[in-house]
Amino acid sequence: MNNYRYLKVFYNDKLIGTLAKTPDRIVAFEYDADWLNNGFSISPFSLPLQKKVYLPKYEPFDGLFGIFNDSLPDGWGRLLVDRLLLKNKINPSEIDNLNRLAVVQESGMGALTYKPEHKFEVPKEESDYDKLAQECSKILESQNSDNLDELFKLGGSSGGARPKILTKINGEDWIIKFPSSLDPKNIGEQEYKYSLCAKDCGIKMSETKLFDSNICSGYFGIKRFDRQSGKKVHMISVSGLLETSHRLPNLDYNILMKLTLELTKNYQDIEQLYRLMCFNVFSHNRDDHSKNFSFLYDENIKEWHLSPAYDLTYSSSFNGEHATTINGEGKNPTLENILAVAKNIGIKEKLARDIALDIKDKCLSLFD
Repeated sequence: MNNYRYLKVFYNDKLIGTLAKTPDRIVAFEYDADWLNNGFSISPFSLPLQKKVYLPKYEPFDGLFGIFNDSLPDGWGRLLVDRLLLKNKINPSEIDNLNRLAVVQESGMGALTYKPEHKFEVPKEESDYDKLAQECSKILESQNSDNLDELFKLGGSSGGARPKILTKINGEDWIIKFPSSLDPKNIGEQEYKYSLCAKDCGIKMSETKLFDSNICSGYFGIKRFDRQSGKKVHMISVSGLLETSHRLPNLDYNILMKLTLELTKNYQDIEQLYRLMCFNVFSHNRDDHSKNFSFLYDENIKEWHLSPAYDLTYSSSFNGEHATTINGEGKNPTLENILAVAKNIGIKEKLARDIALDIKDKCLSLFD
């Protein structure tokens, strides 16, 4: 495998700039001159559109800016990459983040791509979801899988702990998830029910579907919102935007509200985030960390907006508390905590109360 010291960063085939390793083991970034004249800031707080060499701190992303760390696979995807490196007699611990970006190729989250690429030979795509789920289970149990190359092709750039594949259905990009070793067998059906309930609560989500299975109640699938009309949509997580690890429970919804208003200048996005906060509280989705909130850039109108919701299911987090606290409360948030967040961002009390109580009532169906 080539040991790259420089990578070019692209957005829908347009050159954004260059990444380069420094002697201090960090990855510097500089915008391309043409992008400075015609592009947009890919990370508004850390990388404003200016002619300069940007140097990140080493922590929390091992010398990468958060926006580029968002492109790297996490959890399941990283496991697949490491297994494939080992198969090709490459020590994963010797591959730095710059060279891991070269492995991402074209399928990473969001719109950023990196060149030159390091490509592994991969076979034709498998469409038997039960077979893929069983192969994923083998990987998680540290057994050898005959379909490792194929699984890498389908899910090597994905994040999150649960096994998943990135695939096309009727020409559109979808993510299909499989159970992890810790999940109940009906986790796919559960997440599908959560998606329907969230939509009923007025929360924007991409199209979802429960894919048939002969060995469980089905596999949850969601259409990718970072792919629209054949183009990639630029996306940044709150983790990447604030340069903070999603493994640290250091956020509060008050902070998220202020961040969303600062970035979007739009109260419709604020109401969406408020609805999502209420849903997370009343549906017991406590894995609401900083990578589970993202923003999309609309190139046509040059605006940022809160992305559709994702990764909604019954879950716990650090010590069983919300990863993102509700007005300082993570263990047992109350309606008063919820309304305090609404008040702090300027949502009228009656509207906030009505939304919260409506979502609380609709979430009861999840526990029947």
